Amino acid sequence: MPELPAYPVGLRLAGRRVVVLGGGTVAQRRLPSLIAAGAVVELISPEVTATIEAMADTGEISWARRGYRPGDLADAWYALIATSDPAANEVASAEAERSRVWAVRSDDATAATAWTPATGHSEGVTVAVLTGQDPRRSAAVRDAVIEGLRDGTLAAPAFRERASGSVALVGGGPGDPDLITVRGRRLLAAADVVVADRLGPRELLDELPPHVEVIDAAKIPYGRAMAQEAINEALIRHAKAGRAVVRLKGGDPYVFGRGMEEAQALAAEGIPVTVVPGISSSISVPAVAGIPVTHRGVAHEFTVVSGHVAPDDSRSLVDWAALARLRGTLVVLMGVERIAAIAKALVEHGRDGGTPVAVIQEGTTATERRLDATLATVGDAVAREGIRPPAVIVIGDVVAVGLGTGR
Repeated sequence: MPELPAYPVGLRLAGRRVVVLGGGTVAQRRLPSLIAAGAVVELISPEVTATIEAMADTGEISWARRGYRPGDLADAWYALIATSDPAANEVASAEAERSRVWAVRSDDATAATAWTPATGHSEGVTVAVLTGQDPRRSAAVRDAVIEGLRDGTLAAPAFRERASGSVALVGGGPGDPDLITVRGRRLLAAADVVVADRLGPRELLDELPPHVEVIDAAKIPYGRAMAQEAINEALIRHAKAGRAVVRLKGGDPYVFGRGMEEAQALAAEGIPVTVVPGISSSISVPAVAGIPVTHRGVAHEFTVVSGHVAPDDSRSLVDWAALARLRGTLVVLMGVERIAAIAKALVEHGRDGGTPVAVIQEGTTATERRLDATLATVGDAVAREGIRPPAVIVIGDVVAVGLGTGR
């Protein structure tokens, strides 16, 4: 006789008692979802993993430090039976059957009254997949559906994360299209209008449907630029026309990205704004190039500064003298054309001229270049090699302990 399928149902466990028997890795995997569902979780086990113990210490669950006893499942709405004692699991399963408690059993799915589906979440949508007793196949199907929802390749016309007439400030990461966040990619797939910087992941624009209007903000360093006021005006105009607008920026919107200026302009017009953080080039570009910005015994801190104006410029807000006294890593963004003056100022204020420096141009992309020098030589080396923006400059001993390349 063929195996009958399980009847799918979503349990609403908020405020309801759930009993978990066993404190091993199975319980550790299942507990976060039960906690997120608002269940009142009582875990019964003489020993637990360190992660589960932390959950008990913070009050997310209650922990009875003993083995299972008959009667433990009384008044439970749901039970997870996952002890390392098959005999105890068998007795607990029999109690669940008598008490009409739906119970999952980790060691013998055929003896359970419920099965745990492979689940995933995509901003308001929960996907649960059951393929009989083949958990690997369930997980594979789940992953395929979730990935499709997240990257927009699986159409879900009834679901839209944001209402029309709103703007999302999306950090696109350092340039590699694979390094944008899942949420950022999903918002791009749902956009009507995209206002894009040159430093954003440009390859993703090719994936947009034909009806999506792409506006090039053309914010090329020290060159042609779309004035910030014009960018703000475009965001406001399209949002007020009822469109879903994505402002696609390089790195993170709030790390030298003028994201707050745009958010303030939109808020002043009453336009809803969603901010999606991005992976900042200040840490991701060095990492991909094989340089850790911190390293045990070498650097206990890192500082990120803008180098778009020289140290002796009256507009500079950077305390270069204080930075020179620090022993950790210094990451300079937008500083290629001012690196000679920056290095000179750091040495004059006490930083060793032999401090290693790495200049990484167009990091994480196919055209990435890396130049290694010291504070004393980096100005001449950058000029000689023709290094140009965008580039991330890493100053500190971590450059010498890096792998040389992470690609």
